[in-house]
Amino acid sequence: MDDEKPVLEQTTDAMSSAAEATKEAAKTAVKKVRKAAKRVAKKVTPKKKAAKKSKTAKKAKKAKKSSAKKSAKKSAKKAVKKTAKKKKKAKKSKR
Repeated sequence: MDDEKPVLEQTTDAMSSAAEATKEAAKTAVKKVRKAAKRVAKKVTPKKKAAKKSKTAKKAKKAKKSSAKKSAKKSAKKAVKKTAKKKKKAKKSKR
């Protein structure tokens, strides 16, 4: 402690320097946390994007399969109807 400065002034200087130190420490801590968060975000986001792509790809495949199944069913039904019509026409032409 300085004998030249009053005690009150010395304590206020000590308090302000302590406040400045904590303020700087808090700033550096925040910067470190932000950097860490960015790193984590970079590591996590590509996986999510890939997962989204695979999900949409799966949905597209399912849609293709279901549409193919539907078209196959429709064509089968149409074929049955056509043969029935042909048989009816054949019967009428024999009369």
